Amino acid sequence: MIQKILRFFFALIGILLGIAAASVVVSNTWIQESLNFKFVSEYELIVYVVLMILFGLIFFILFPVMLNGVKRLSKIVETSMENVRLIDVGLGVGGLVIGLVIAMLVSFAFYQIPFPWVGGILTMIVYVVLGYIGFTLPIKKREDILTAFQNSKRDKDVNALANQKRTTKKKIVAIPKLLDTSVIIDGRIFDICKTGFIEGPLVIPVFVLQELQLISDSSDELKRNRGRRGLDILNKIQTDLEIEVQITEEDFADTHEVDAKLVKLGKLTKGKILTNDYNLNKVATVQGVDVLNINELANAVKPVVLPGEEMKVLLIKGGKENGQAVAYLDDGTMIVVENGKKYIGTTTMVLVTSILQTAAGRMIFAKPKK
Repeated sequence: MIQKILRFFFALIGILLGIAAASVVVSNTWIQESLNFKFVSEYELIVYVVLMILFGLIFFILFPVMLNGVKRLSKIVETSMENVRLIDVGLGVGGLVIGLVIAMLVSFAFYQIPFPWVGGILTMIVYVVLGYIGFTLPIKKREDILTAFQNSKRDKDVNALANQKRTTKKKIVAIPKLLDTSVIIDGRIFDICKTGFIEGPLVIPVFVLQELQLISDSSDELKRNRGRRGLDILNKIQTDLEIEVQITEEDFADTHEVDAKLVKLGKLTKGKILTNDYNLNKVATVQGVDVLNINELANAVKPVVLPGEEMKVLLIKGGKENGQAVAYLDDGTMIVVENGKKYIGTTTMVLVTSILQTAAGRMIFAKPKK
């Protein structure tokens, strides 16, 4: 059925070619002069009908032969292409297109030749030569072209990976630091931020500000001064430092203790609590919230004193145990001197016996040097 339909269309193509051939014969004066015959309208119609029938019959009759020829040609092409890789076809077609484009650009120069037939011959030669070179050269240089593409892709992937890493690094955000009331009043946070050891942002919860305001309005003069000092420290941090300061409105109505609210906020924001409150430090650590204790930092940067070292200290008061005396270093470190009570009020050389390091601070135990 399909072959019948194709045969019909093939005959139709023959009829159309017959019309085209009749149009050439009728309109060509050279043919009329050679035959010494002039076509009138009746003869023109006859020419059209005869050539349409003739070409239609030829194409209708020769269709099986042409169909077999096409099948043989397709088999030959298929057989010859069995060992040809798709990449070779792609490279060949691409090279052919490039070669023909170059040939077209070169052929523009031949239009200036005064002899048209010379320019036509040269144009044809250039198209054939450059088309052939464009088709065969990429296939011969297939490995080099593929290697170049692979290297280019690898370089692109490496650059993309490097850009991704840089972008990832840029997207890394510093963990927020939650300030509690005690560390604000303490004031040392300002100096620490000024040195650049703390990465922002500093987050100040609104309930901490409210507690500072209550302390500032206290009837107790000492508390009032401490609260005002905390507000002054906050103002200095915001105005004198470049570190980011955020005021969060997050509050927890079901909780009344400021420390408990701070721990909940630390869990919620995955932030670290900045404090010098020993009890808050313990509670937050137990609940899995990271804590930065200012006192621990201060102890960490104090000068190291080792057992067996000697130092000169001023004993200023008695200790808790009988016979003990207490002295202080310039950084506030307490020195407990055993059997030093009789030296209270004097500067005495002591020998360090042991050191006790706690989250609340460092204590040095010593005895008078004999």
